[in-house]
Amino acid sequence: MNFIKKMGIGYFLMLILCAIIIILAEYMFLSGDQMHGLFLGLWAPMLIGIMIFFKLVDNGSK
Repeated sequence: MNFIKKMGIGYFLMLILCAIIIILAEYMFLSGDQMHGLFLGLWAPMLIGIMIFFKLVDNGSK
């Protein structure tokens, strides 16, 4: 619980969303729909990059 408070609920939910996206992309890729799996798999790193960007902007304003 301390980890969630320290990180923030919004960032924690984004990490959960990234995990769900990765699992779904793996399933799609391995089930034969490779192009959609690759497309969906690119969303997770993009969301993590956006989270890092917002965290850097937030820390720079303090």
